Amino acid sequence: MENEMRVYEALNNLGIVYEKHAHIPVYTIEQASLLDLDLQGRHCKNLFIRDKSGMKHYLVIVEDSKKVDFKNLAEQINSTKLSFASEERLFQYLGLKPGAVSPFGLINDNKKVEVLIDEDLKNYQEIGFHPNINTVTLILSYFDFERFLKWCGNKVAYVKL
Repeated sequence: MENEMRVYEALNNLGIVYEKHAHIPVYTIEQASLLDLDLQGRHCKNLFIRDKSGMKHYLVIVEDSKKVDFKNLAEQINSTKLSFASEERLFQYLGLKPGAVSPFGLINDNKKVEVLIDEDLKNYQEIGFHPNINTVTLILSYFDFERFLKWCGNKVAYVKL
C-alpha cells in the first residue's frame, strides 16, 4: 500500500494527471487482457532483466503485444547475454514483486536500473502501468510518462523491439 501511495504522491507533486482503474489482481499480460475494462491508451509490458554478470539491470518497457528478443536487445545495447532477473533482485532494486513490475518502481531505485523503452511507444498519446501494485492500472499521457522518467533520473534509452 505504501509503495502504491508513493506513486500517487510523486505524480501529484509533478502535476501529472492520470486515470485510475481498479481491478482484480493480474500477474501477466494475458490475464490483464481478459479484464473487462475500457482502458484508453496502450498497456505496456515491463520486464526486469540483467546482464550475464548481474552487474547491470534494465527495465524494458514494450507494447503489451510484442515479444522481446533478448539476443537482439543485447546487441542493440552492446550487452552480454540478457536474462530475467530474480524476484530477489526485483525487490532489491525496484521494491516490487512479480506481477507488479512497473516504471513506477523507479521511485525505489537509486538510479542503478537503466530504462529501455520500445521506440514504438512514442506513437501513443496515452499509456498504462500498474502503480507498483497489480490491482490497479493508471493511464497517463506519454508526455507525462517521460516527465516522470526525467524526474526519476535513471538513464533512459530507446530501442527497436
